[in-house]
Amino acid sequence: MKKRPFLCLLLFAAVGLSSGCKHVSPWERSALADPVMRADYNPVGTMMAEHMYFSREAASGGSGVGGGGCGCN
Repeated sequence: MKKRPFLCLLLFAAVGLSSGCKHVSPWERSALADPVMRADYNPVGTMMAEHMYFSREAASGGSGVGGGGCGCN
């Protein structure tokens, strides 16, 4: 019975260490630097996401969106 906590700890450690960082080769960096990978690639989608955020959170500011939190603007 004393082996069970040790095996669980060993399993969690193995899972945690198996999801490490990967070295990106120079020829692979062009795919990661593609404009599609940017968070603000689609300006309309970014504006819609910001509008939903400040309408739901009843707060605005910090991202260049003006108006109140009621969603009526």
